[in-house]
Amino acid sequence: MIAVEKAWRLIDENAFALEQFETRRVTEALGFVLFEPVVSPMHLPPFRQSAMDGFALCNHQHSIYTLVGEVKAGDAPGITLKNGEAVRIFTGAVVPDTATAVVMQEKTKVDGTQLEILGVVEAGQNIRPLGEQVQEGDTALKQGALLTPAALGFLSSIGIQEVKVFKKPTVAIVGTGNELTDLGQPLAKGKIYESNTIMLGTSLCALGCYDPTIYRVADTYEQTVDTIGKALEAHDMVLISGGISVGDYDFVGKALDALSVNPVFYKVNQKPGKPLFFGKKDEKVVFALPGNPAAALTCFYLYVYPAFRRMSGETNFQLQWTLERSASACIKNGNRAQFFKALSAEGKVRILEGQSSAMLQTFALANALVYVPAEVSEITKGTPLKVWHLPN
Repeated sequence: MIAVEKAWRLIDENAFALEQFETRRVTEALGFVLFEPVVSPMHLPPFRQSAMDGFALCNHQHSIYTLVGEVKAGDAPGITLKNGEAVRIFTGAVVPDTATAVVMQEKTKVDGTQLEILGVVEAGQNIRPLGEQVQEGDTALKQGALLTPAALGFLSSIGIQEVKVFKKPTVAIVGTGNELTDLGQPLAKGKIYESNTIMLGTSLCALGCYDPTIYRVADTYEQTVDTIGKALEAHDMVLISGGISVGDYDFVGKALDALSVNPVFYKVNQKPGKPLFFGKKDEKVVFALPGNPAAALTCFYLYVYPAFRRMSGETNFQLQWTLERSASACIKNGNRAQFFKALSAEGKVRILEGQSSAMLQTFALANALVYVPAEVSEITKGTPLKVWHLPN
């Protein structure tokens, strides 16, 4: 059994970006990572641009100017301003070549064609220079950049229609257990509705993985080997729900061994989620998660989530923890690290009731996980706690 921090480090050392790319339209690239730098094909802005509504002036040393026209956004003006002349101009419009400044309309007074400047005007003020954001031929975004809505808007503004991005890992989710019943079917005594594959599949949506392949397997050794083998052959990442403990009908560990999956670690000194397995076969990764739903989801967020992000080409894939003060007192039983479901608001965090590894209702109310190290046994009100905000 290994410490939480060592589990994170071993995953970092064994889950790598897929060295494969695909070309996607910018409208379909949200959440992907650039496989190669994007070079700007143009200056942005592509002309001297007014930063506000006001007046473009020629020779900003005067206080009185003669208005000779108007330039709206989208116009291609042929106006050449002479010394002492000005034009009415609007935000985003082309600034005439001989204009030396733009003064906001609130600092002016207009009487017919006479413009009076109220205040000091500095050279170049309120003019966005040609190529202020990026110059033609320069790198607009570097390799490894995460394509956020802002990044995609920026690329669109320089005319980029398609980008090369890292392929995201393909994912298989294997649900194990004779007790599982599909939704919509009558629930016989001793059976439960299958929820873990739904929970894990929808959790992957936050990572831009909308179509994982779902497998179901009964508690037999032969079927477990066959199903996991098919999942490994066809996918980059395999998530297995349940069957990883050492009960008489837990065949996942034996199946992984038969399939020559190299174990990187098995069991983490944490609660919930102790019976977690992480392994590799060639460049493919396998996570065998506990069968208890809250434990499975905790392990997904803590280990699968950053691993998937790294395999997708992200460089800042580690979980980002913040310190927030506890809004209540709490006792941690045992000598394992514990991840508590919690509610975070306004810089304070409250650990919720109902922390059982089988209870999803508490998770449904939570927006954060609190990490309490193994050596800590008691939390008092006001204690700074390490908090990770859930992505969903």
